[in-house]
Order: sequence, then C-alpha cells, then structure tokens
Amino acid sequence: MMKMRTGTTSGDGELELRPGGMVVQKRTDHSSSVPRVIRVRVKYGSVHHEISINSQSTFGELKKILSGATGVHHQDMKIIYKDKERDSKMFLDLSGVKDRSKLILKEDPISQEKRLLELRKIAAKEKYTKAISDISSQVERLAGQLSAFDTVIGKGGKVEEKNLENLMEMLMNQLVKLDAISGDGDVKLKKKMQVLKIKFL
Repeated sequence: MMKMRTGTTSGDGELELRPGGMVVQKRTDHSSSVPRVIRVRVKYGSVHHEISINSQSTFGELKKILSGATGVHHQDMKIIYKDKERDSKMFLDLSGVKDRSKLILKEDPISQEKRLLELRKIAAKEKYTKAISDISSQVERLAGQLSAFDTVIGKGGKVEEKNLENLMEMLMNQLVKLDAISGDGDVKLKKKMQVLKIKFL
C-alpha cells in the first residue's frame, strides 16, 4: 500500500491508500483490535440518530451512512467527537469511539459551497462540450456542401452566387456561436480546433 504522512484535525498520523482508492489512517499492529459492530449516537440539530457500524470504520464511512439518514451530502458534513472535528480518513476505534459513544453532526457551509461550485463547473463544461459537438456536426455538413461546390466549379460548372453567400454566412454563424463559448482545458482546445477548421475551409 502507498503510505504518506499528513496533519489532520485529530492529530498527525501516517496514512495509507486502500485498494479501493480511499486514503485512510494507517493501522499498526499495536493499535489494531478485533473489529465489532458498535452503536453510536449522533446528534444532528435536535434529532438523535443511533447508527450501527463496524468499530474499525472511518469517520468518512460513518458520514456516508448518516447521509442516508439525514439527507445531508457526506462531503458537506463535520463530525465532532469530544469537542474536536474528526477527519474523514481517521478510524473510529483509533479515535476512541466506542459502543454508545456520542457524536455531533454539523453541516459545513464552506465544503458545501466548494462542492456546489465544482458541480456548476462540471455542468458548464458538459454544456459547452455538447455545444461544440453540435457546432462540429454543422461545420462538417457545411464543409461537405462547400466541397461539392468546389467539385462543380472544378468541372467547369456554375454555382449560384447566392448559394455561396448563404453557405459562407452559415459558417460565420458557427464562428459567432464558438466565440460565445467560454471554458478552459479541453473545452478551450476543442473550440480552437473548430475555429481553425472553419477558417481553413
């Protein structure tokens, strides 16, 4: 397992990476005990929740259980035990939590704001990516028409000037749509590629 050191709200400790990808407090032989199911009492506002959980679970795992019971997203939670906020990576038993222990659950407005901001960023990226994809399809269609016109002209045929003007206007409209799209990373790169494609038609 990958190991690292970190400072947390419950004290400094060595962490390890579980196979599932979760970073948790590293257990040592002298601190390990036989795992068992305990019941903890968690106060949230004026309501008390009694939760059955494995004694060697993490506070993060407890938060996920509480999420189902309270409707609060687990990333928006703070768990207080013995007047200290406990890090999600820390184990219950190594933090002193025992059967019938009392904990307090609070909502963390800062974490909630960060999570919602990230969700908005993801939604915006998906929106812009779809818009660029739609524009790309239109550009491909218009490029096909332009190629057909070139073929006709190359064979000595004629293409009505109005048709060419309409085609160029539609291509310019795609540039205007692209200009209205903002974004970083992949979105910015895809946008630039479509702009260059139109300009080099």
